[in-house]
Amino acid sequence: MNPVLTIKSAEFIKSAFQPDHYPPAQLPEVAFAGRSNVGKSSLINCIVQRKKLVRPSRTPGQTQAINFFLINKAFYFVDLPGYGFAKVPQRIKAQWGPMVETYLTQRSTLKGVVHILDLRHPPTPEDLSLQQWLAIENIPSVPVLTKADKMKRSKWPPFVTQAAAHLGIPADSFVLFSSETGQGRNHLIEVLHDWVSEPESL
Repeated sequence: MNPVLTIKSAEFIKSAFQPDHYPPAQLPEVAFAGRSNVGKSSLINCIVQRKKLVRPSRTPGQTQAINFFLINKAFYFVDLPGYGFAKVPQRIKAQWGPMVETYLTQRSTLKGVVHILDLRHPPTPEDLSLQQWLAIENIPSVPVLTKADKMKRSKWPPFVTQAAAHLGIPADSFVLFSSETGQGRNHLIEVLHDWVSEPESL
């Protein structure tokens, strides 16, 4: 089955550090969150089928802004700063929490969060904190396990089970994703379609 949502256009709009820098709150938004170096940029590029829409930072953890991308001229993908990279100075880490929390709690047009994790590694305490916080705030989310192409399909189940146990959610909640092969792209697009499904967004 072809995904209901077809990505026709995608363009970078702006970077923001505080609410008065955001684009006007007029269109639906989907945010992407995950620890640094987890494949967030590659995932977004795969979804929109553009190789360089989102450019990964050469130094993991140094992307500090909230980046807005206009999709189909109808809704936004919002790339949140990565978290949890050990080499990032503490003063920078301290800025991330309030900046991201402000966006997630105050942005009226936010429809959901794509929570990105690496299939090959167990979720970190930061991953668990984000998952729990989204649940407490009643913000819709979908957990995505990236880099599925890095291991054989037969080896996926125990890693999915491990991630589910760490986060305290059902194993079938996850989308298994690979930006290299496109694995999971259609599934994820169906979720995003449900979030931005106003007629003018299609």
